[in-house]
Amino acid sequence: MSLRGKKIVLGITGSIAAYKAADLTRRLVKAGAEVQPVMTAAAGRFIPPLTIATLAGREVLSELFPEAGEAQTAWTKHVDLGLWADGVVIAPATAQTLAKLAGGFCDSMLTAVVLSARCPVLVAPAMDHDMWGHPATRRNVATLQADGVTVVPPAHGELASGLIGDGRLPEPEDLVAQIGRWLDESGERGIGHDAARLGAEADAPASLAGRHVLVTAGPTREALDPVRFLSNGSTGQMGFALAAAAARRGARVTLLAGPVALDTPPGVERVDIVTADDLLQAALAHAEADVVIAAAAVSDYAPAEPADRKLKKGDDDLTLRLRRTPDVLGTLGAQKRDGQTLVGFALETHDGEAHARGKLARKHLDWIALNVQGEPGAGMGAATNRVTLLGADGARVEIPTAPKAEVAEAILDVLASSPSGGDAR
Repeated sequence: MSLRGKKIVLGITGSIAAYKAADLTRRLVKAGAEVQPVMTAAAGRFIPPLTIATLAGREVLSELFPEAGEAQTAWTKHVDLGLWADGVVIAPATAQTLAKLAGGFCDSMLTAVVLSARCPVLVAPAMDHDMWGHPATRRNVATLQADGVTVVPPAHGELASGLIGDGRLPEPEDLVAQIGRWLDESGERGIGHDAARLGAEADAPASLAGRHVLVTAGPTREALDPVRFLSNGSTGQMGFALAAAAARRGARVTLLAGPVALDTPPGVERVDIVTADDLLQAALAHAEADVVIAAAAVSDYAPAEPADRKLKKGDDDLTLRLRRTPDVLGTLGAQKRDGQTLVGFALETHDGEAHARGKLARKHLDWIALNVQGEPGAGMGAATNRVTLLGADGARVEIPTAPKAEVAEAILDVLASSPSGGDAR
């Protein structure tokens, strides 16, 4: 990732995750960026400003007003930095910092820089799991996103409190990659604080802050014997892309993942399942979700009597008796509550739209995403996808062939912008 020539104000606030700011600073500089560090007083309790200054090659700024001996015009540095920077990055951003930024408070050099900035702003929150999930924090995140601020969801894992959950600052190498993409995309769209003030925040992804999104992904496996199973070719890429996109929009995301070789997206709670029965139980445990996106490829049949020992070769022909697996999506649709949005997927080989619309009606869905196996660039195993979204109200939206991450964003855009099937925002 090259950031050559980019000017970045790096804000560091008082979280235990501030220790990662040293590595983040080093990596940003190594990528070619000019980094101006700005630390809050609380951040200095976790990492010495001298460490950050040495790595950045610039003096750390902290105080809003000039100290003894400084020029009296030094108090306008926040204005100068707001004009100088290509982007303001706050990592880690504490709950206190999010609250101050959402409320427009200006009591430190960092908050003054943000209010003065004419460039995009990105925050990477880090805090305890319960603090991240608190309604006040979710409101503040939603406010910031509405103002055009990009929020990188915290990662899932062990926290300083000893709890396990969402709240970890993503690893510095991941942050640098996200910062690079963010600056490129912001430059293409022209998104900054001035643009947001003028109403261009509509160009940014619709917020899902405060919403619970449940995504199912990957295949299921149904045991034939201890070493063999019935399954399908799903890689889980589409479902994982949808989970990652929802997390980037501030949602609390639960991902029910079949057996796939994919890393958990940052900020996503992952529950691993194997069989269709496993998936049903896990889905029912999270059935209160505001938005359910069922992208998993569930095996429709399972061996009725799986062997407890490995089957050996015998006759040339082997007859299997199969049973139907539970209808996970149909079960969720039958108990769907008011205000909940339910989205299914239909992978077809022929008569796709007719089959998809039938599934849409039978399972009480709000939307169904139709893709065709065998079509170039679509279906299982492909890095790209092409989707036709069909709505319960008759809506039909074509999403052209694109990487699955882009298709996921387009699907969420449709859910957020259309009244079909309830409020996905």
